[in-house]
Amino acid sequence: MNPASLGAWGEARAREHLLAQGYTLLASNWRCPEGELDLVAEIEAALVFVEVKTRRSTAFGRPEEAVSAAKARHLVQAALSYLEASQLADRDWRIDVIAITAARGPRLAQLEHFVDAVRAERAERA
Repeated sequence: MNPASLGAWGEARAREHLLAQGYTLLASNWRCPEGELDLVAEIEAALVFVEVKTRRSTAFGRPEEAVSAAKARHLVQAALSYLEASQLADRDWRIDVIAITAARGPRLAQLEHFVDAVRAERAERA
């Protein structure tokens, strides 16, 4: 499985997880000049921008560790662009990270959902 198909597989597992947790999916792979939002979801009154990181193993680090300070800044900027484009600037929002490790097959070995993993003020300082 090449990296692009592994990423798509991981995003499908993340969507399944979010739906099972009661989230409503609003968009997938939303693109803007600042970057891409893997998933945009809603739960209760909050918009949730979800970055999905999928790895075959943790030999080179855990999936969530791939969200660097630079990536966090891009995620915040992309989220702000989504809010502006959708005329939702007054909504509460957060950025979550879903980290997936795949076993052979691929099969889901581990999925961890980090709620509010990227904060705008942290991304600005980084």
